[in-house]
Amino acid sequence: MTVTRAYSVSAEDIAHESERVRGDHDKFDLTRTIRLDRLTLPACGATQVRMRVLAVSAEHNVVHAAIGHPINISAARGGKLFVGNSAVGEVVETGSDVQRFRAGDIVLTHCNGGVDRGGFPVRIWAYDQPDSDGWYAEEAVVDEHQLIAAPIDCGLSLWEIAALSLRAPTAYHLWRRGLGIYRLKVSHQQNPVLNVLSFGGGVGELFLMLAKAEGHRVFYCSGNAKRREDLQRQGVISMDQNQYARFASKDDVKAFVKDCKALTDGEGMHVVCDMLRGPVFEAGLAVSARCGVNVSSGWQLSQSVEYNSTLLSVKQMTIDHMHYETAAGCEEATRLYGKVFKPVLHREIYAFEDLPRCMDDMHKNRQSGIPVVRVAREMPASVKGLL
Repeated sequence: MTVTRAYSVSAEDIAHESERVRGDHDKFDLTRTIRLDRLTLPACGATQVRMRVLAVSAEHNVVHAAIGHPINISAARGGKLFVGNSAVGEVVETGSDVQRFRAGDIVLTHCNGGVDRGGFPVRIWAYDQPDSDGWYAEEAVVDEHQLIAAPIDCGLSLWEIAALSLRAPTAYHLWRRGLGIYRLKVSHQQNPVLNVLSFGGGVGELFLMLAKAEGHRVFYCSGNAKRREDLQRQGVISMDQNQYARFASKDDVKAFVKDCKALTDGEGMHVVCDMLRGPVFEAGLAVSARCGVNVSSGWQLSQSVEYNSTLLSVKQMTIDHMHYETAAGCEEATRLYGKVFKPVLHREIYAFEDLPRCMDDMHKNRQSGIPVVRVAREMPASVKGLL
C-alpha cells in the first residue's frame, strides 16, 4: 500500500467555520476547510490503475463540499471526504486485466460514479459516490473505466488540457442537448443560424466555442472584464453583466432584454446556457426567443426555481436540466481539444500547496479564467514540451 498527500474536507472543520462566519456561506474561508491530509491507497486491483497526478483544475463541486452547502456531503460520507473530480495523470502501474493503458501513458479522469441504464451518472466520484476518494492528491488508484487517454498532441498546453477534464464534457453535453431540443421544434432549413447566449464561467465559455464552431452567433454575458476580453478575441459578442446589476431587479432584466433584442434584430436568444441558474435564471428566460431552450446543470444557487408556465407554453419554451456526460461522451469531447475548445486560463498556475487558496479564490470569484493547480514538481518527458 502507498500513502500519498491528498486534500480532504471534514464536517468538523465546516462546523467550526460555519460558527465563525455565523452560517454565512459566502464568507467561508476555504483555506480553513480544505486541508492537506494523508491518504492510504489500496493495492492496485486487476482492473485498476495507479497514477501519479500531474495537474488538476478547481471545480465548483469542491466548493459545495467545502462549505457544506447545499448539503454537508462530508457529514453524509462519514465525517471526511477526499475531494477532487478532475485530473491529468501519468500511469505508474496497471492491474493484470487492464487493456487500454500501460505505464507512462498520460490520462484524464472523468467523475462518473454509479450510472443509470443510459450511462449517465447517478452519483459523482469523490462527492456522493460511496467509497470514492478524489484526485486532489499526488497519487491515486482508479478503475480503468474512469480514465481517458489524454490528447497530448492536440496543440494545447498541459494546463489547458487539465482545465478541460470536467468542463469540456459538461459543455459538450449541454450544447448537444440545447441544440437537439431546439431542432425538434425548428428545423435547420427554417432557421439555420441561431443566437446562442451563455452567462459567465468556464463551462459557458466552452459552450459558446461549440456553438461558434458550428456557425452560430454567440453572446457572452459576464461581470469579469478579463474573461469578456479573452472571449471577444475569439469572436464572441460580450456583454457586461455589471451593467444590469446582476439582474437584481425587474428593471435590470428589462434593460438586458432590450439590449439583447437590439443585438439580435428583435429575435432574442434561441439557446441559453445559464449553468448555475441563480440570479441569471429570470434573465435567461426573459431573453429567450420563441421555441427557445434554456439548459443548465446548476443546482447550488437555485435548487428551487419559479416560472410562468403559461407564458413559457405560449412561447413554446423548454427548460432543460442535465447532471453530467456519459463516459463515452467524455471521451468524444477530447477530440475537440485545441480545435474547438481553447480554454481561457487564470493568470496564475497554483502550486499544490496553494490549492486551498485556489479554491477560496474561486469561491470569491477572484479568478480571470479557469483555475489550474500543478501537482507534480517533476513532469514526465512526454509532457515537458506542453508546460
